[in-house]
Amino acid sequence: MCGRATLTKDDFEDIARDLDAEFSPDDARLYRPRYNIAPSDLHWVVESAGDRRVLVPAHWGYLASGRPLINVRGEQVGSGRGFRDAFQARRCVVVTDGFYEWDREKFPYWFHRENGGLVLLAGLFQPPTSGAAAGPPRPRFTILTTQPNRAVAAVHSRMPVVIAPAAIDQWLTAEPARAAELLRPAPDDALAVRRVGKRVGSVKNDDAACLEPADSPGRSAPVQGRLF
Repeated sequence: MCGRATLTKDDFEDIARDLDAEFSPDDARLYRPRYNIAPSDLHWVVESAGDRRVLVPAHWGYLASGRPLINVRGEQVGSGRGFRDAFQARRCVVVTDGFYEWDREKFPYWFHRENGGLVLLAGLFQPPTSGAAAGPPRPRFTILTTQPNRAVAAVHSRMPVVIAPAAIDQWLTAEPARAAELLRPAPDDALAVRRVGKRVGSVKNDDAACLEPADSPGRSAPVQGRLF
């Protein structure tokens, strides 16, 4: 499961440039660094719009049977057992620079790129619906999960599907069979991990202190790695 994430970069235009994505100036004004993104929050996804990528804000929580789904199993959509239409035509990339997972003792860990770069997650989105939420209509999204790699397995039994930068277009625009090839765990050395304090457990806390290492070392976990 992936229930919290981060996007701590200061400059929105730098993010868009890294993603080779266009954006609306009105949307850009909504951006701020985030250290504890939670379900229902407005966050950032990349969609395909013809021959270009577009960076847009969307609410975290894909509505299915009246309830918001923050995660969907990649094995489910990849095999055609659910979300067939969304997997066919409404794939997106959820833009983060890290995500949190909690272990069985409820200690949180932050998984991120060792060099501070973006961690791009596979998602599905719903088009905006008038009256669905306060403010302008926005898309809604969910994050796809898969079996954990060795680093995440030390903490949790699932992990989000991580999309390599070179595979963005494959995920966004390829035929479903090719897109499904990406629904796999990230390489074992893909992510660095840091045990952080429990204050991240409250959605009221959304500042750099969420990323401070925990006072006590906790159990051993992989610490460094490269991403692709």
